[in-house]
Amino acid sequence: MDRVIEKKKATPKKIALIAAGALALVLVLYNLLFAEHSSKLNVDSERITTGQVSEGMFQEFIAIDGSVDPLKSFYLDITEGGRVEKIYTDDGRTVQKGDTILKLSNTTLQIDFMTRETQLYDLMNERQNSEITMKQDLIRKENELAEIEYNLALAKRKYERNKMLIEEKVISREEYEAARDEYEYLNKRKTLAERSVKQDAKLMEDRLKQLDESIRRMEANIGMARNTLNNLYVTAPFTGQLSTLKAEVGESKAPGENIGQIDDLNGYKVKANIDEHYISRVYPGLHGSFDFNGKTYKITVAKVFPEVQNNTFQVDMEFAEGAPEGIRRGQTLQVKLNLNDGGKAVLIPRGGFYQSTGGNWVFVVQEGANYAEKRRIKLGRQNPNYYEVLEGLQPGEKVVLSSYDSYGDIDRLELK
Repeated sequence: MDRVIEKKKATPKKIALIAAGALALVLVLYNLLFAEHSSKLNVDSERITTGQVSEGMFQEFIAIDGSVDPLKSFYLDITEGGRVEKIYTDDGRTVQKGDTILKLSNTTLQIDFMTRETQLYDLMNERQNSEITMKQDLIRKENELAEIEYNLALAKRKYERNKMLIEEKVISREEYEAARDEYEYLNKRKTLAERSVKQDAKLMEDRLKQLDESIRRMEANIGMARNTLNNLYVTAPFTGQLSTLKAEVGESKAPGENIGQIDDLNGYKVKANIDEHYISRVYPGLHGSFDFNGKTYKITVAKVFPEVQNNTFQVDMEFAEGAPEGIRRGQTLQVKLNLNDGGKAVLIPRGGFYQSTGGNWVFVVQEGANYAEKRRIKLGRQNPNYYEVLEGLQPGEKVVLSSYDSYGDIDRLELK
């Protein structure tokens, strides 16, 4: 027999469980849809550095250290080695062109010079003796030729007279032929004598020319030896300041050794080393500036040396309006070298944040609030003072500039 089952009524416990589950579901949905999930970090506002985004002229430049050098310097190198015998001046003093700075002594060079002089005197004596001997031989042969010519003239008259007499049959045939033979003999002797005189004269001329050429070469050698001795006197090539002198009396110096430097005091230039990263962007004509004694002076790149050493290349710069008064050789100048002519841009001051973010994001301080939120940005060019902002920031906004190394993956900074 069937019976009716009564429906159970909801108990208070069951109702409480249902209500709790519904509340938990609402809280989960709320957290998923409306709650804030960003990570936060409390930061002492006095321990961070902030800066304001601005709009202004962006000048791309690099800061370099330049050394003041004279426009022209001459390095004093020893041409001939020797022992320092005497020093005539000290480093730091002004010398005039041609002034003797120091004297060296070299016994070997002095003996060599004396030997060459002796050889020259011997050669000159040989030339003189040879000329006397050859002239004497030539005179003797000319006398012999004169005597032959005299005898030839007598023989000719005798021959011509006998030629007429033989026709008249006054003399014998034998006497005529004897006169004829003597005449022909003396005629041949004259020809040979004349040839001998001409040859001796030519030989004498050639020999004297050879000796003269030898003497000329010897004199040239002695001139070179004399110049070599003169090189033992180190003199100033132009008027300037003897900035360094590395020599002591009695000290031995080798050929080619540098003993000092003379600087031209009529002008200065600035020499600087620049990182090789900028070698394609630095060229003659670029302008820069530096501060000296409370004033700003302009400077221009005059020469670029393309050789890279120790990851840097060298440039020479000249003062646009002359060297400032009071500047001295060896001074270091802080030069700001402009890489372009500049233009308007949105700017953010440089700071330690760049090392942490690579310029891809930054914490932006919300206006009227005590917190800063992470924001994606895009930076362009940079100089020692500013980064160029391409995207993500507007003039007037404030950003955290100090390092983010201790923030990790924090999305929001609570400024206390």
